[in-house]
Amino acid sequence: MSVTIARVGAVVMALAMMGTAWAHGPTRQKVRESIEINAPPAKVWAVIGNFQDMSWLQPVSKTEGAKGNEIEATRRLTLADGATVDEELYKYDAEKMTYSYRITAVDVKVLPVTNYSSTLTVTPSADGKGSSLEWAGAFYRGFPNNDPPPELSDAAAVKAVSGLYRAGLEALKKKVESGS
Repeated sequence: MSVTIARVGAVVMALAMMGTAWAHGPTRQKVRESIEINAPPAKVWAVIGNFQDMSWLQPVSKTEGAKGNEIEATRRLTLADGATVDEELYKYDAEKMTYSYRITAVDVKVLPVTNYSSTLTVTPSADGKGSSLEWAGAFYRGFPNNDPPPELSDAAAVKAVSGLYRAGLEALKKKVESGS
């Protein structure tokens, strides 16, 4: 009898744990990319330090905003295909060459994420001859419920953000090092 009760208890516990796992929604994803640039940190910061100018990022065709680099400054990025991304600055430290912002509005068909925030930071490179630029972001996938379609899954969100960061960092490196 006690063996049967123990088995029933184990089955109930296993089902409860499975139910908890199935009921759990998306988890926060993180992407961190960096690149070494053959230029002093001040030169890199001069290109990325203006929150109102995202022209260094390839798909961005226009940046419009308000409040410059003040906390709560906003900007609207218009992409080459006409889609827009609205963002808000929530941390800015020119001395430390870093700022953080969040997306306040984006169609998940453009970037399959929700609750996205990101930080750009420029530091001297390890050898002291150049710069290291890090772009780190945290976000949830574009589909908030269980069983997301493939294009709005965690993997799709990480792939999209990682691809954006890599392409952006490579383009910025090329721009700064060529002096254009």
